[in-house]
Amino acid sequence: MANQQRRKGLALFDAVIEASTLRLRPILMTTLATVLGALPLAISSGAGSEARQAIGWVVVGGMSLGTLLTLFVIPAFYTLIVRKIHLIPEEREALATAGGAGPLTVPHDKQH
Repeated sequence: MANQQRRKGLALFDAVIEASTLRLRPILMTTLATVLGALPLAISSGAGSEARQAIGWVVVGGMSLGTLLTLFVIPAFYTLIVRKIHLIPEEREALATAGGAGPLTVPHDKQH
């Protein structure tokens, strides 16, 4: 999604924010449904509950950690990687004219 936003002319950071905003609700809804579905396993009691609790807590913890990585770490790594190796031509030109310093934005006259 961020690549599509960048092709439309958004700066890298703005494209990442826009893509993250669009994906936030589906990611949170999926995580919440999975975590709430696994809670009965995690808090179960009775015969054989130790095995069910272990599975439940692994699902809850894994989904929670995966969501945090998806929401924060993946966009940060995307930004770092794109800055290093995958600039669209307008961004390469803007970076070259700025001497390679400063924020990575496309000049307004170059935006589509």
